[in-house]
Amino acid sequence: MLKVLVFDGGYGGEFFADYLQDNLPIVEIIRVIDWRNAEAIIAKAKTARQFAEAALRPYINRVDLIIFANHLLTITSLKYFRHKYKKQKFLGMSLKSPDKTTGRDAVILTTKAVTKTINYHNFIYQLKCKTKTLTLDDWPIKIDDGELTTKEIFTTLSDANIFHNQNKDVILACSQFNDIKSELTNYFDSNITIYDSFEDTLRQTCKTLNIRGGIGKKKS
Repeated sequence: MLKVLVFDGGYGGEFFADYLQDNLPIVEIIRVIDWRNAEAIIAKAKTARQFAEAALRPYINRVDLIIFANHLLTITSLKYFRHKYKKQKFLGMSLKSPDKTTGRDAVILTTKAVTKTINYHNFIYQLKCKTKTLTLDDWPIKIDDGELTTKEIFTTLSDANIFHNQNKDVILACSQFNDIKSELTNYFDSNITIYDSFEDTLRQTCKTLNIRGGIGKKKS
């Protein structure tokens, strides 16, 4: 059985591991969630890489694929891991671009460390639409602790002048935020399209492992 390891510092990794397990039932999913260093993993690229490398060292070259369920690690450290550990396959969650034909404004929910990267600025430039970035560093931890309320979500969006009756593309650039999709949908009603990185990462996983996605069968 193929072994896929999912690494993160919080429940985003758990959410994505569940998603993979549902779509690839013949793959063994190994969850490495560094709860102790969760805040450091979302706060700074250097510390995220250090903690990830320490946690992953016992598994490198012993699993078929390692996936970072963490946008910061993906956009700052994926090349580092691939270069240093050439025999091990790595993937990560890339920033998801919305459908460019809609012409709608985009709201990006992410963390401060992600916005400080060159890759993020290139991503914004390539969107070629009006964007608004909300850095929400306290939300991932509150999601991990079960403390992020619907009221806080709605208040934060309203205070940021993102109103419920606006047509928006909402891009989730933090895997924990997949847990609040229903709240975001309720806030915007039918005026929203939510984009996350789960489906694209599943597709890349299937391609890397030579699997037909969704049915968990090896390609002939």
